[in-house]
Amino acid sequence: MKEMSLDDSFNNQLVQTLTNGDPAKNSSRFSSLLASKDRDYLLSSSTTDAEANQQVKISDLEGKVIGLYFSANWYPPCRSFNQLLIGVYEQLKSTGSNFEIVFVSSDEDLDAFNHYFETMPWLSVPFSDLETKKALNRNFDVEGIPCLVILQPEDNKDGATLYDGVELVYRYGVEAFPFTKERLEELQREERMKHESQTLNNLLTNPGRDNLLGQTITTKVPVDSLIGKTVGLYFSAQWCFPCVKFTPKLISVYQKIQQNLEEKGGEDFEVVFVSFDREQSSFDSYFASMPWLALPFGDPTVRSLAKYFDVQGIPCLIIIGPDGKTVTKHGRNLLNLYQENAYPFTDAKVELLEKEMEEAAKNLPGSEYHAGHHHELTLVSEGTGGGPFICCDCEEQGSGWAYQCLECGYEVHPKCVRAVSGPAGSVEGR
Repeated sequence: MKEMSLDDSFNNQLVQTLTNGDPAKNSSRFSSLLASKDRDYLLSSSTTDAEANQQVKISDLEGKVIGLYFSANWYPPCRSFNQLLIGVYEQLKSTGSNFEIVFVSSDEDLDAFNHYFETMPWLSVPFSDLETKKALNRNFDVEGIPCLVILQPEDNKDGATLYDGVELVYRYGVEAFPFTKERLEELQREERMKHESQTLNNLLTNPGRDNLLGQTITTKVPVDSLIGKTVGLYFSAQWCFPCVKFTPKLISVYQKIQQNLEEKGGEDFEVVFVSFDREQSSFDSYFASMPWLALPFGDPTVRSLAKYFDVQGIPCLIIIGPDGKTVTKHGRNLLNLYQENAYPFTDAKVELLEKEMEEAAKNLPGSEYHAGHHHELTLVSEGTGGGPFICCDCEEQGSGWAYQCLECGYEVHPKCVRAVSGPAGSVEGR
């Protein structure tokens, strides 16, 4: 987790702006941020009519922890996060917490704003107040949505403003409140302690279940039987197109690793499907295509694992070592890069594979024409203009060496290049 704060000069400048240089006016700082010359209120979620009586005075926010929520109805990640944030907000309000959220809309028109805001249980800057919305985006350097900026009642203290509220809500939920530096440090310490004492049993079991689903849904496999094995936790769902595309690759690699280990003896590898499917029928049909184990559909452990490993996107492959400790959260990327050779996914193995890749790169041509692109591609590494990328051919992650188009940024894995003798589509390249 990365905590961002205003640097001292900008923070001082912002406080000066909000208080006109008068420290005595700190108590009205929310008004300075959220009010305009002809408006001293925010809209409540029960009305989007600025002329109605159901409005909340901005001065009522003083002394509260405030979340400035930059979002828009047209963007799917915003709608997805919105549902999570509603749950966190309502849970905090039910316990009497001094927390409030103010929606700062990036919607394209009033109808879209009204439709989105009516789903929210908090407050909002009026859609028509474009100047206030622009000023908030500018003051807090909002570059993407959803964005949740957390303001403390005494926000002029160093580091009090948090810009990664979205990540904190995804990671900790209601436990992040009151979003202070001290509380986040406490949560980080608790996380470290959990990871240090991590075992397969405390990851995969709960008080009502100590087994997993086997090759058929009626088959039960004890979690204890996985102790001492390398285990991949595969977060996936049938509705997710990248997941459906990645699953056959994982099946192929899984079977090759199993075959290699069977020949060597003494080691074992297993995968456990952690389903994000929305319906039992989807889970059943998706799991039926897989040769490994699974947590039951809808099991509460699914949510706790996603939170524990901070899973923010799928497909995701977390590798657990024979000792029950986390080896890597980047199993998908390693598998895409090295296939079955990635096993057992340890730092030592990855370092060895990187050295082998460096040696292999010495024998690669410095440039290639690829059948899937019309410009010449240049071999690059992280030290010569390359870096982490998404392969434009297989659409999977990559790092290290790549063939890159210096004209338009097109990149592919060296293994994905289908070499032609000239530009794709030219006579000589056919």
